[in-house]
Amino acid sequence: MNLSFKFAIVSDLHIALPQTIWDHPSRFHLVEVSIPALELVFNHLEKLDLDFLLLPGDLTQHGERDNHQWLSQRLSQLPYPVYVIPGNHDIPVLKSQNHLISFDEFPQYYRYFGYLNHQGLDYTLEVLPGLQLIGLNSNHFDENGNQIGCLREEQLQWLEQVLSQVKNQLVFVMIHHNVIEHLPGQATNPLGRRYMLENAPRFLNLLKQAGVQLVFTGHLHVQDIAQWQGIYDITTGSLVSYPHPYRVIHVNTNSQGKPVLKIESHRITAVEDWPDLPLKSREWMGERSFPFMMKLLTNPPLKLTVQEAEQLAPHLRYFWADIADGDAQFNFEVFPLPVRRYFERFSATDQIDNFAQLTLS
Repeated sequence: MNLSFKFAIVSDLHIALPQTIWDHPSRFHLVEVSIPALELVFNHLEKLDLDFLLLPGDLTQHGERDNHQWLSQRLSQLPYPVYVIPGNHDIPVLKSQNHLISFDEFPQYYRYFGYLNHQGLDYTLEVLPGLQLIGLNSNHFDENGNQIGCLREEQLQWLEQVLSQVKNQLVFVMIHHNVIEHLPGQATNPLGRRYMLENAPRFLNLLKQAGVQLVFTGHLHVQDIAQWQGIYDITTGSLVSYPHPYRVIHVNTNSQGKPVLKIESHRITAVEDWPDLPLKSREWMGERSFPFMMKLLTNPPLKLTVQEAEQLAPHLRYFWADIADGDAQFNFEVFPLPVRRYFERFSATDQIDNFAQLTLS
């Protein structure tokens, strides 16, 4: 099977038309730039002769009907196929509320972007000869009406059936929540685990048994590639958060018949009214980082006192921005040794988050 194609990933768009933008002093998402940034991405991608585009969720600011309608219309104008899945922001309520769409309405807006011949919020289709795409919804509600990130039993059974029928094809799986840890202790830390699929181990074992090696995720707003037993979780940062990245990936077959992914990362560096976008958005993130750093310092495993944490938190002003940037290296030599060791564990072990060449088995 000789493969040769090119696709792009743009994640966590958080599209917000001007009349829908809501403000809050701790808001991290620069939704003001969502539409102009996306238009710049489209301008670039239209020059690349793409085969398709993946959008792994959080398409809208918070599930607003107007924003879903605008994006669906805009995607229909592109010269290449687009495939989407919902993120937690896209279906925040089970039943329609005022200007928000209901959980079940999502496929109606994106019929031509994966859902044409499928009921529900999961789908699979052959997007190119030899390439099967599986799109999964990982957004559900518990008995108290709170959103959770998981796959239902019926979804896992459906996935197992789909994978059993895929023969001699490369398989891409797209799901919003992370399925492999991108940060140390992400699956157990209260600040990190909400970005993880709750039943990730079972999901990963299904993929491993079927020989699937590629999962494309979003949600975390960082540039990172994580690996577990030959499976790669390629997560792409948000277009409305520093460093405003997106990816272009070339897939070819090498002389041994193995698929090879050449991954490039691109960034939006300026939009109208934001000529120095990365500088401004890095500061925006830094200004809002203190409460989160205090939680990280005072919660397990560090469990520092508030007074100790207040001394260290200013040194972590850009910690999350540096992680979001990808391929970060940290040196906190001014910190007490246990704290220093903890934070330096977040350093990238290999420089593959933004640019990489992955050869599949």
